[in-house]
Amino acid sequence: MAIVLRLLFPLLLLGGGYWSYTQLSVKKEEEARPRPARKKPATEVITLQREDYRVILKSQGVVQPHNQTSLTSRVGGRVIAISPLFESGAFFQQGEVLLELDPTDFLADLSTAEARLARAQATLAQEEARAEQARLDWEDLGYTTEPTDLVLRKPQLKQARADVKAATASLTDAQRRLERTKIRAPYAGRVRERVIGLGQSITPNSRLGEVFSTDFAEIRLSLSPRELQHVTLPNGPGDPNIPVTLIDALNAENPQHWQGEIVRTEGALDERSRKLFIIARVDDPFITQAGEAPLRIGQPVRAILKGHEIKDVFVIPRKSERQPGEIVLVDPKTLKIERREITPVWSDEEYYLVRDGLPEGWFVATSRMNAKPNGAQVTIIDSSSEAPKAAQTPNPVPGA
Repeated sequence: MAIVLRLLFPLLLLGGGYWSYTQLSVKKEEEARPRPARKKPATEVITLQREDYRVILKSQGVVQPHNQTSLTSRVGGRVIAISPLFESGAFFQQGEVLLELDPTDFLADLSTAEARLARAQATLAQEEARAEQARLDWEDLGYTTEPTDLVLRKPQLKQARADVKAATASLTDAQRRLERTKIRAPYAGRVRERVIGLGQSITPNSRLGEVFSTDFAEIRLSLSPRELQHVTLPNGPGDPNIPVTLIDALNAENPQHWQGEIVRTEGALDERSRKLFIIARVDDPFITQAGEAPLRIGQPVRAILKGHEIKDVFVIPRKSERQPGEIVLVDPKTLKIERREITPVWSDEEYYLVRDGLPEGWFVATSRMNAKPNGAQVTIIDSSSEAPKAAQTPNPVPGA
């Protein structure tokens, strides 16, 4: 038995060594096999080409009427009639009667003034006749000297004429006060609010309601100093107006828009923001046209107006920005990337406009790529087919 064990132990040792040798050789061969190449990152691109770009300026404001008036009465009295046109939201024309006060007392004052004028006119007629008779009597008596003013009753005549003027003024005032018992519209407009009721007694200067004109509305917009460089605003009486488009700011899905004009600018910058306020005007904003919605007082709107055209610049989408002020370029020959900082001459919500520092004809990567170093090679995606192209393709992607 001992002899068998002595012979078996070396055989087991040799077998274990052979097995270990074969296993290690296989693993080494597997490690020696070439690993597959890493897949290059793919990106969509646009081609850097110089072009002209029209600056679009955006602002916002609130619709305000051209004229807004707190309607008051210049005389006191009791309200006896209210026109249907003097209701909240109603339209009216200039000169239409909106409200009437009881005219009884004013009619009595008018009769008194008419009687006073009649008496004054009668007295004046008598004094004129007496003055003429005094002159005739003086001549009949044969006096050769010129008669005095007292003889010709000139002071009495002047007093009578003054009484006629005073009575005429009193009559005019009585007529005017009677006319003021009818509250008329100062312009064509619309009622914003009525605060008086039928049968209510009011005093002079009592507030009756709020009305506003409907000939046109105004919107106060603001532009920053940066934006002012790219637009020519009307600053004088002869300067042309600038078209502006207004969009509903409350409902982004509302397709309705209104056309207006920038008609003037305010004379000073805002002390806090250093912005300049400009005034946009919209004609007939409150009249509902066929299929169109009217503007309303207090409605917030967004304004869009065209500025100057910036010539010979690269227009780069904002989505191309990887870090603030940095984009990724792709060499069209080698398809290697290069990170480049940009200094825009203008930017808005969608684009950067760059004039210098970029090679024309290169690509700008528009797809997100994880932090790839300069010199890394990429695969270009044809946006029309979404199929990756080989990295060795030396020509620019058609349509990029």
